[in-house]
Amino acid sequence: MNKIICPKCGEAFELTDNNYADILNQVRTAEFDKEIAMHEETHKREKESAVKLAVAESEAGFKNEIAEKEREIEKLKSQIEISERAKEMDIRSAVQEKEAEIARLTSRIELDKTNAELQKKSTEEIHQAELARKDEEIAFYKDFKARQSTKMIGESLEQHCSIEFNKLRATAFPNAYFEKDNDAKTGSKGDFIYREYASDGTEFISIMFEMKNEGDTTATKHKNEDFFKELDKDRNEKGCEYAVLVTMLEADNEYYNNGIVDVSYKYPKMYVVRPQFFIPIITVLRNAALNSLEYKQELAVIRNQNIDITHFEENMNSFKDAFARNYELASKKFQTAIDEIDKTIDHLQKTKEALLSSENNLRLANNKAEDLSIKKLTKGNPTMQAKFAELKK
Repeated sequence: MNKIICPKCGEAFELTDNNYADILNQVRTAEFDKEIAMHEETHKREKESAVKLAVAESEAGFKNEIAEKEREIEKLKSQIEISERAKEMDIRSAVQEKEAEIARLTSRIELDKTNAELQKKSTEEIHQAELARKDEEIAFYKDFKARQSTKMIGESLEQHCSIEFNKLRATAFPNAYFEKDNDAKTGSKGDFIYREYASDGTEFISIMFEMKNEGDTTATKHKNEDFFKELDKDRNEKGCEYAVLVTMLEADNEYYNNGIVDVSYKYPKMYVVRPQFFIPIITVLRNAALNSLEYKQELAVIRNQNIDITHFEENMNSFKDAFARNYELASKKFQTAIDEIDKTIDHLQKTKEALLSSENNLRLANNKAEDLSIKKLTKGNPTMQAKFAELKK
């Protein structure tokens, strides 16, 4: 048996094993339940604490996250504000630039229009002056052509040639003799004799000139060739090296209209020219003769020293060869110049037509300048059109 003392009254109880086992079981069950209850309470408190802690930690985490997000939002807002301000400044700057560009374009358009007016006026004046000059040149060259087919009015061919030579005598031919041939002792005479001398007095060129215009024809003589024989006779009788026929006969004969014509195949050192080639033929022959002046001066010394005739002939042949070469070169260049004169006549006529037509182009250009506008300048440019649209708003 087991004794149990009551904790309240102090009385002892005796229990059988079965009672003791029952009481013990009851005590254990009560203690267990109590312990379980205590554990449940503890667990509940721990759970609540854990929940509260988790909630607190979660709330703190959320708060931190929210704070971080708010900071990020503030940062993004700041960046957006900065970007908006920069964009606004860019837009304002772009607008200012476009406004300045518009002002420049407007000013330029006005300036271009003013310049176009001035240029038009200046160009018209220049064109008028150019047209006048071209008309004078065309008239001058047409006059040359006319002289080939019509008789000169107001002066004879001889007078014309004399005047043309005297215009250049002082500058181009200071040591030249050019006078009428008045010596008829041999029965005939030419029209003019040209002689030129070097500084030592050596004559290096001489030319017998015969001038024939339409009034000089007769029943038996009306072609250039009809006067060759007499001209060659006058050249020899007056001791001239060259003979030149300046003629207006056979105006439609292209053989004589193409420049300087060499007829030495019939008569030695004879040439036929139209009046406009009177000065050029002198220049060509004179320049060729200048190249042989040294030989002539040597020949003069040789004569004075009584050098034998063989040496004399050798120098003469050298002179002839040198002269032939120089003449051939000069003749080619001169023929080119003659061709250019004919081309010039056509070119000047075309230039006149071009200048006249350019006036219409100037008028069209002026109309286009007056019709220029901002709208047309921005056509096909959406950006500029949008900017102008914003400016209007």
